[in-house]
Amino acid sequence: MNNFRFLLFPFALIYLGITSTRNLFYKLGIFKTFVIPKKSICVGNLSVGGTGKTPQVSYLAEWLSSSFETAILSRGYGRKTSGFQVVNSNNIASEVGDEPLFYATQFQEKVNVAVCEKRAIGVQQIQTLFPKNELIILDDAFQHRAIKADLNILITDFSKPFSDDYLMPVGTLRESRAGKNRADIIIVSKTPNDCTETTKNQIVKKLKFNPNSVFFSRIKYAEMRPFGKQIPSFQKVLLVTGIANPKPLLEHLSTKYEVEQLTFGDHHTFSKADIQRIHQKFDTFANEETIILTTEKDYMRLKDFSSDWNLKNYPWYFQPIAIEIENEEKFKNLINQYVNTI
Repeated sequence: MNNFRFLLFPFALIYLGITSTRNLFYKLGIFKTFVIPKKSICVGNLSVGGTGKTPQVSYLAEWLSSSFETAILSRGYGRKTSGFQVVNSNNIASEVGDEPLFYATQFQEKVNVAVCEKRAIGVQQIQTLFPKNELIILDDAFQHRAIKADLNILITDFSKPFSDDYLMPVGTLRESRAGKNRADIIIVSKTPNDCTETTKNQIVKKLKFNPNSVFFSRIKYAEMRPFGKQIPSFQKVLLVTGIANPKPLLEHLSTKYEVEQLTFGDHHTFSKADIQRIHQKFDTFANEETIILTTEKDYMRLKDFSSDWNLKNYPWYFQPIAIEIENEEKFKNLINQYVNTI
């Protein structure tokens, strides 16, 4: 731990006291918890930022919606509205948040998507508006102790598992590592393809969690999709991201292309000035075989401005991703034990 982080340690102790007291009050029933009356799964993490919750929620919704009338409930981080709102693909990201808009665009009528800061209110509204709903997937609600899901899935990043992290502001943990004890399953996300079994066993040991309930997932990159000018081939990529952790995508692209990067903050609201800066950067490249690539979540914040900001005249593409889970049959059996007996 460097000297600056050492100076922050007293603040981390204060934060530990606050979060631990809060969790204790929920455990003792001093603070009340709303128990969801139907099937429910919470996908969350212990840290701030991108551990890979979105593709995991998408994976669960895609699979389980074939058997259950399913809804996704999110806070709608980054939106400029408040309260409960049903999300559809005609919304814009500033109204509902980029992640809920991504879900609504992906699933259309197959899965109901809604946003609400107060998850208990959101759940009740979903069950009122969609009385046939059987399963609610809560996106990023692990610390939202005012509501209790039947099954809690905790996501931790392979490159920075919570076992190696510290409480804010020293590290990125929202609560102490002991919070893992509320989880039923842990998924180590963004696992490299060449990761050895020895390394996986070492990580499982450090997590100090039931090894039969720890799974590893990896990112699958689909074909890039254009939403601007299409070009027949390219050798160079200008990568534009406004997500918490673009490193895995950067590493993936660097194995195939020459990559330059422009990085913005997580859930960044792009402005016309940002787009002009990006286009000016692109215009400096002599090589015509170059594209501007962004993530699918960033695309949700850009697509409604493509005409106004001249995106159609530049080779803008986005990168869809999905996940695959090792020991998938075992993982699905474990999920089924919950959802089929609730």
